[in-house]
Amino acid sequence: MTTISAALARVSQPDRLFIGGRWIDVAGSARLRPVNPATEQPLQDVAAAGPAEVDKAVSAARAAFDNGPWPRMSPAERAAGMRRLSAALARRGAAADACWLGQVGVPAWMASGASAGAAGLLDMYAAMAESYAFERVGPAQGIACDTAVVVKEAVGVVAAIAPWNGPLASLLVKLAPALAAGCTVILKPSPETPLEAFLLAEAAEEADLPPGVINLLPADREASDLLVRHPGVDKVAFTGSTVVGLHIAQVCAARMARYTMELGGKSAAIVLDDYDPAALGPALAPLITLLCGQVCINFSRVLVPRAKHDAYVESLAAAMKAVVVGDPEAAGTMMGPLAMARHRDKVFSYVEQGLAEGARLATGGVRPQALERGYFIEPTVFANATNAMAIAQEEIFGPVTAVIPYDSEEEAIAIANASDFGLSGGVFTHDTDRAYAVARRIRTGTFTQNGREFDLTNPFGGFKKSGIGREGGVEGLEAFCETKTVFLPRAPAILQG
Repeated sequence: MTTISAALARVSQPDRLFIGGRWIDVAGSARLRPVNPATEQPLQDVAAAGPAEVDKAVSAARAAFDNGPWPRMSPAERAAGMRRLSAALARRGAAADACWLGQVGVPAWMASGASAGAAGLLDMYAAMAESYAFERVGPAQGIACDTAVVVKEAVGVVAAIAPWNGPLASLLVKLAPALAAGCTVILKPSPETPLEAFLLAEAAEEADLPPGVINLLPADREASDLLVRHPGVDKVAFTGSTVVGLHIAQVCAARMARYTMELGGKSAAIVLDDYDPAALGPALAPLITLLCGQVCINFSRVLVPRAKHDAYVESLAAAMKAVVVGDPEAAGTMMGPLAMARHRDKVFSYVEQGLAEGARLATGGVRPQALERGYFIEPTVFANATNAMAIAQEEIFGPVTAVIPYDSEEEAIAIANASDFGLSGGVFTHDTDRAYAVARRIRTGTFTQNGREFDLTNPFGGFKKSGIGREGGVEGLEAFCETKTVFLPRAPAILQG
């Protein structure tokens, strides 16, 4: 494993923003100041956009879409530019990995090389652009025309708004398909994790994409709201909380702007009666503690047969106790800190609420005694919870799960579906036919047998308040397209074989 350190989390242009193909000075003096959650020490601070920069970024993206070459290039030409961007980003891989470690506190083993996988989305969508049928000729039952050409065209100017837990990957899963479709993009990172977006902008400059195709707009929430409301933005692609997503949806609906959203989750792991209790803890603990539980697809509910409840809890609690919590840069650390002080306080407030509602704390729920600094919490398991409790209904976004007993498979399915969310889920059983039957009855966007897959070569997104639309796969490309039907007496020469 390559050694990485938060000290490498540096960008070359912290005082300026990349807009319209060049680095520009900002009008105000506002700064974004990310903090290392393991040390509580500041990292490199960067310029923050204000209203003037919002207008400049939208104007640059608008001009690049309306009058620039990018939407008018062939898909193969766009693919070539995307591959240059991927290569330029790969050359900043060590810094990008360090940014994730430094700003979010993910362990070094997880951060090392992570940017390469994220950059791979550019290569994946570049290849897809070259093979996707942006124009399809078919029959029409018209009066004057018997040919219809169905065209997929770029939706326009995209505001790509990323969360703080996976800053680079969340930006790229929006940027890559948007570029492949021919859109121009405004990158809006979270105020808590702006650094990766600066590295992306550096890579865009090196890749020599046309001016205005990629624009950098790190901003606080007030300026971000101006971006969402801006009439020059055709689509908002957002990942974040359901509360913010609902606000953005209302704003977009008021002006009929397009949007896709990947929002919160309260995913249930349904354990069927054939699954060995001793195997459950080792299988589930890594999924609950990944990124300190700050994952939208976290298994924050575990549904178990009532007759074996205590055995399942004992297995899970033992595995969670064995998770090594500590310095993300230290060898052997399995789980780092929560990302922010205010988020730490929120997670601990849910622990208190779970106890007040009558759930039994099987393990965790406190700060590790050996760690005097940093936003740490021990992996936490509640036993004998009910689905009506706040810890079972609200997204905690931490390494906290509630074990809920059930008396029948029908009841387990009902409990899993009794949620405002529907992002992910899983079933633990050795019977694949039984697993598939359960999967088809759960109202959720992704579902896995004996684990939790996250594969952006396939569509990802949620039901209910977990979002609208899909990211990943060909569906992710189509989310950045509008469909146009052109009726003609015959197919145009350019589309004739």
